[in-house]
Amino acid sequence: MESNNISVGLDIGTTKIVAMIGRKNEYGKAEILGIGKSKSLGVHRGVVNNITQTIQSIQQAVQEAEAASGMKIEEVTVGIAGQHIRSLQHSDYITRANSEVVIDEDDIDRLINQVHKLVMLPGEEIIHVLPQEYKVDGQAEVKEPIGMYGGRLEANFHVVVGQVSSIRNIGRCVKSAGLELEGITLEPLASANAVLSEDEKDAGVALIDIGGGTTDLAIFRDGIIRHTAVIPFGGNVITEDIKEGCSIIEKQAELLKIKFGSAWPGENKDNEIVSIPGLRGREPKEITLKNLSKIIHARVVEIVEQVYVEIKNYGHEEQKKKLIAGIVLTGGGSQLKHLKQLVEYITGMDTRIGYPNEHLAGESDDEVTSPLFATAVGLVMDGLKRQEKRRLEKISVAQATLEANETLDDNEQEQTIEQPRKERKSFLDKLTERVKDFLDNAE
Repeated sequence: MESNNISVGLDIGTTKIVAMIGRKNEYGKAEILGIGKSKSLGVHRGVVNNITQTIQSIQQAVQEAEAASGMKIEEVTVGIAGQHIRSLQHSDYITRANSEVVIDEDDIDRLINQVHKLVMLPGEEIIHVLPQEYKVDGQAEVKEPIGMYGGRLEANFHVVVGQVSSIRNIGRCVKSAGLELEGITLEPLASANAVLSEDEKDAGVALIDIGGGTTDLAIFRDGIIRHTAVIPFGGNVITEDIKEGCSIIEKQAELLKIKFGSAWPGENKDNEIVSIPGLRGREPKEITLKNLSKIIHARVVEIVEQVYVEIKNYGHEEQKKKLIAGIVLTGGGSQLKHLKQLVEYITGMDTRIGYPNEHLAGESDDEVTSPLFATAVGLVMDGLKRQEKRRLEKISVAQATLEANETLDDNEQEQTIEQPRKERKSFLDKLTERVKDFLDNAE
């Protein structure tokens, strides 16, 4: 099977690193061919802090995925998250030289490139520039300005910013693990693509991806991304608290959380007790489930309240910006018992748990459709989308050259072939190229 129609997502998380191989089947759905996962040791709160360990974990996950699928992995699409990500709203405009010519891709490029010249804090770089809606000569709420007449084109943008060094470190890890960087994607966007339906994005929805080290938020309304945020804690702080609160080791705390943990203290009777073996011949410890869920509850409330502050910052309380589809929870942390009820109680918004089966082939493994893998599935889909775009570009270039050849005599051919219009490169592609160049030159 050719390797050019498969795509590999690499989710470099705080607790686990996942490599996932997928391809498009004949129905246009993504079919997952192999998964590898390894314990992530060199990542803290979504940011790489030990390159050597991260490289080893990446290699382990990749080897596992290769063994499962019988394929060789060369290129990967990587997700980026972490506490250094922030987003801002920005408006910008261009004045067109000739308002008698319709607006085309190049005008939009010019406008987007202008946003890239925004002055950021030292060491920060723009990762995404996402147009919200356009205005043409003061006419507001234009969804698609291409083909319209107008002298002044302006737009509101959602700009996502991150730290250059963190982005480069991720690139470095991927390259040192012997892989090529195919693309970089913001993790909340990847998870959203895997989990949300188009209807939800239209109605207005907040996706909350609770990972080990960070909780990512992406808000959609009218089908457009409106707000993103990364909150620098996730499931690991809950485990930490259980460890401290019950004086047990981390492994036991994690198991307790997964097996017996609940976000709602009222659920447990006072007499439900778990006995935990002591270390090296010490007495076993007895822990009441009520206490356990009290500890979890306190921490989860804190995380949910922080996310809710971000949802309010977006403006959920204004009638026009209301998120009708409510909240979708995904990521490993979303599997905590009674979390849905707690989130509904705190926010008063409809909530469901999001499984990444929105675009997966029907017969996918249960394992793949676990919320744990939402980001990885989203990254695979992102890679497939990029490939599709490249294939179409190649076809259109070939067609344009063919047509040009047919319509011209040989001698004129040289001067007048118009170069086929280049597809607009998303900024992420440019960023990926910059990271690649930087790594190549830094070797």
